[in-house]
Amino acid sequence: SASVRITHRGGLHARPAALVRKTAQGFSSQSQLHFAGKSASCASLIGLMGLGIGEQDEVQVTCLGKDCDAALQALVAALSVTTHEHEQAPVIVTARPLNTEAGVLQGVCAAPGLVCGPLLRLHTIELPQDPGNHMREEQLQHLDSALEQVRGEIRNTLEHARQRKAVEEEEIFAAHLALLEDPTLLEAATAAIEHGSAATHAWRDAIQAQCAVLLGLGKPLFAERANDLRDLQQRVLRALLGEAWQFQMPAGAIVVAHELTPSDLLQLSAQNAAGICMAEGGATSHVAILARGKGMPCVVALGSAVLEVPQGQRVVLDAGNGRLELTPDDARHAQVHQIREAQQQRRQQQQAQAQAAASTLDGVGIEVAANVASSSEAQIALANGADGVGLLRTEFLFVDRRTAPDEQEQRQAYQAVLDAMGDKSVIIRTIDVGGDKQLDYLPLPAEANPVLGLRGIRMAQVRPELLDQQLRALLQVCPLQRCRILLPMVSEVDELLHIRQRLDQLCAELELTQRPELGVMIEVPAAALMAEQLAEHADFLSIGTNDLSQYTLAMDRDHAGLAARVDALHPALLRLIAQTCIGAAKHGRWVGVCGALASDPLATPVLVGLGVRELSVSPPQIAEIKDRVRHLDAAQCRQLSQGLLDLSSARAVRQACQHHWPLS
Repeated sequence: SASVRITHRGGLHARPAALVRKTAQGFSSQSQLHFAGKSASCASLIGLMGLGIGEQDEVQVTCLGKDCDAALQALVAALSVTTHEHEQAPVIVTARPLNTEAGVLQGVCAAPGLVCGPLLRLHTIELPQDPGNHMREEQLQHLDSALEQVRGEIRNTLEHARQRKAVEEEEIFAAHLALLEDPTLLEAATAAIEHGSAATHAWRDAIQAQCAVLLGLGKPLFAERANDLRDLQQRVLRALLGEAWQFQMPAGAIVVAHELTPSDLLQLSAQNAAGICMAEGGATSHVAILARGKGMPCVVALGSAVLEVPQGQRVVLDAGNGRLELTPDDARHAQVHQIREAQQQRRQQQQAQAQAAASTLDGVGIEVAANVASSSEAQIALANGADGVGLLRTEFLFVDRRTAPDEQEQRQAYQAVLDAMGDKSVIIRTIDVGGDKQLDYLPLPAEANPVLGLRGIRMAQVRPELLDQQLRALLQVCPLQRCRILLPMVSEVDELLHIRQRLDQLCAELELTQRPELGVMIEVPAAALMAEQLAEHADFLSIGTNDLSQYTLAMDRDHAGLAARVDALHPALLRLIAQTCIGAAKHGRWVGVCGALASDPLATPVLVGLGVRELSVSPPQIAEIKDRVRHLDAAQCRQLSQGLLDLSSARAVRQACQHHWPLS
């Protein structure tokens, strides 16, 4: 047995509990978790969630069996890491604003967008009273068949998510699959059938009992996970009743419901719903995450009044501002159509110019590259007009497996990315694990502050063979001059010099006459402050604004209450970016930005003005950022950006940017 402190953000809810269950399944030993006088098997997702374990709670884990030592070590590692969220996923505060405007319901933005259309209200399946005394074997067979049908549907969803590299979607439905196989749930439904219940009612009652447990914990995040159980309730009931998920949906419908489920969202997206709005729900719900990924406007927490709006009534959903306009006049409808048509036309124009290089009006060239995590994403980036890869996250090779990839597998993966990019350069970041990204086969000691511990280049101190193997693989790609190596989490010059020396040694061993360019990520304040010294020995610098923001502002970017304030346009961040560019220029080095700020068109003129010459963005935004660059005057950007360094807050900077360089 062992004690461990839970560092998963929000506690042991569905996705981290699924990680614990998956880890336990890899061993023959029986494992249990103990907390506050209660215990649950690590094989039961519902049992684990039902313990109500919160962030920073201390729990006991026990293992019994032949491989109990290995199981215990793996479970401690799984319990003491922080689940990663998508690097650029927005986190939205979920407090419902007061409704002060007539004819408008105010909620919370879960996914931005502006649409108008008729309302379509969705209802959940309601069962009639169960007369009881059903044939036990027949009902058990019905339930088994329905469960297998839904499992098959979820496996298909998972496969499509994997192919599209939709990590969050994959995690959500992997948790659903684990819930569907949960012994607690299945035993409750089976017991009810044994006592004469119909399979439909037995399944509904088993789900509702577990929902009540989660709702009774009094924790919002766990209450939202009850919605995942309700999703499975509806899916299995449809299978039992032989009902397909199909609604006669008018063109451009805005769907309203008490609370939609993840599978509802996928189906509505497939049927081209224009937008969705819910009476309940929160911005940390799985539906909200999926809506953002699908680009579907979504407002949650509108209150029960939204369910009373007549079916078919034409409304305007201004999701970015959390508004549902119930009685828009013809002029407002025309305005919304005009705005949407203008946006669509602008996107088409931008896409038509996406392959061309981007220069400012006064001739300053800005390279617009892409952040990718695989060769398939690199192909998409090239098709979208990327000038190269500005950040290849190599973690995709190391996660979700029991052993590290060998040198040959790594070399082939890196070569595939270079091949996918034609004749363009590829910047490959060395493995950045530790902190919030853990590997099952690389157990690290539990840390009170993981993001301040062993992560990035610091891993080379404790596992130098991992980095050596990766560097050897990188040195064997062809042509080597198109490969640039980027080192994460560097905080002092000696770290860079050590890796440079090791790289030179490996080049000599492999009898190479040239060494690829070696760059440093500027993501800790120390690196920004030492940029001039680092640039003396590095070939380029790349600013990771996501981590630089949280380390500079001392605010966890995954903290729901602070996330809105972790803004890389804060004057302190801009000063660090300016200092980095000045330091690099003294040695003739170029500076890029590969964090989320590079993808923000409002920030483009500021970054250009401060001296950034490469922006690495998410592939869908390449055309928009290139278009933004082409409308800027670099000299004016330089002049105006200096004034932004003296402003009082990120909000003030954003207002000034809107004034100086309005987004059309």
